Amino acid sequence: MFKFNKDILFLIFEELQDDSKSLFSYLMVNRLWCKTVTPILWKNPWCYDIDYSNKNYLFIIIASYLSEDIKESLTREGIQLPPVTYQPLLFDYISYCRSINVNTLNTIASIGSSLAYNQFILQQEFYGIFMNKFPELKYLDMRSIRHQIFYFPGARVRFESLCELKCDTSVNSSYFYGLAYLCQYIQRLVIVNTDPSDYHGASKLIEVQKNLKYFEWKDDHDIYAPGPDGDSYKEVLFALEESANTINHLVLDFKFTDHTSPKVIPKLHKLKTLINIFSDFKEQQLKMCVYHDLEIFKIDYYNLKAASIIIENSGGYLKKILLEPYYFNNYVNDFNEDSLILIRNIHKYCPTIECLSLIFSPSNEHFTELEKLLKNCQNLKSLLLVMFDHAQSTHENILEYGKSLLEILISSTPTNMKEIRICGEFEFSLEDLEEFLESWDGCALSILTSEFTYEKEDYQDLINKYKNNGVIKNFIRESYENVININFKM
Repeated sequence: MFKFNKDILFLIFEELQDDSKSLFSYLMVNRLWCKTVTPILWKNPWCYDIDYSNKNYLFIIIASYLSEDIKESLTREGIQLPPVTYQPLLFDYISYCRSINVNTLNTIASIGSSLAYNQFILQQEFYGIFMNKFPELKYLDMRSIRHQIFYFPGARVRFESLCELKCDTSVNSSYFYGLAYLCQYIQRLVIVNTDPSDYHGASKLIEVQKNLKYFEWKDDHDIYAPGPDGDSYKEVLFALEESANTINHLVLDFKFTDHTSPKVIPKLHKLKTLINIFSDFKEQQLKMCVYHDLEIFKIDYYNLKAASIIIENSGGYLKKILLEPYYFNNYVNDFNEDSLILIRNIHKYCPTIECLSLIFSPSNEHFTELEKLLKNCQNLKSLLLVMFDHAQSTHENILEYGKSLLEILISSTPTNMKEIRICGEFEFSLEDLEEFLESWDGCALSILTSEFTYEKEDYQDLINKYKNNGVIKNFIRESYENVININFKM
């Protein structure tokens, strides 16, 4: 058997750092693989999709770093520590770690005691271990934190290297002030807005950053807080403006009034990712949003005109365009015209698009422009199609729409297409679907739909036939919410 040296193994395992199942299995191969993969697993041991409340070995490993005096003190408080063992650990696990996740650490600490006070002091001791043993701190998720960990001995040196921070606005502003004093080179900052009463601390943290590349703000509350001048996010956005020359990725999920975005977002000219609503932008303000490096763009479906303008002013490098959320509770003004212009702008200005979601009417003009799009955008791999007819569609109309769509897919779909998601007011007859599958000459295709029709026995027989001969990889019916969620994987 061919043997890799340790350096090559390490490079391979690093590429698989998000594949915990594989990494854990490699621990059992041999001593060399175990020694090589352990530092990678422990770089961020809290990020895996496991139940940490049942992981006693993690509690045992961290507790083993406590001094004997501290162990005795904790035991007197009623905390259940692991029994004393004189067998040393196989590795200095904590020295590999570069990450703290407060929620996960709280869960692990609860193994030692069910009492809130005991858990608090145990967490305190664990943080002391981390500040002493970590060579540096790269990743911190401090949501629900109750400890002023930046005051621990050694914390200043650790926090100066912080690259990624996830936090929420429920913590006192003093936490943000402490972080702003120590951490000025954060590259990725995610703030979950759970308490809209005071943004000053969070704004200060944003303002002092010197190399901020990724910023995300997500409202997670239902409290109306208009803020000064009726503008909920003014302080945050003006702080963000200080990073106009460094920020590449912007994700904003604002629930309430925002008059400052039109003043700030056009200045963030280096964006590669832009996810925003744009409902408060006037047309002239939208035309000032020029992003020549834009690669990922997401906007709500009822702002199709805004989407068209931004796409027209992009630099031709867009790889992913997502329109959400596709819930049709109200009539959207100028929907037919705006959706038509959007399709035209995509096939004109986005030749390298790979992932696309579209909402459109079942008119002949829309089908014609969709066909042009598929012919021009040959890099397309994933396509979500939502058809919406403001008129009352009969079942006969819906089948006709489905037939027209399949004819376009047969004649024009790029051979690189791997995934098609379909929902809305169209349906494929058994005969039309068979003709499409018989004509398909590309990659094995995954199809995701919200329509129950395709679970009927005759459809299932047809689907299984083309699964067996390799035309279809998957043909799955899912909830409407999962179909339109491009992050949902089959």
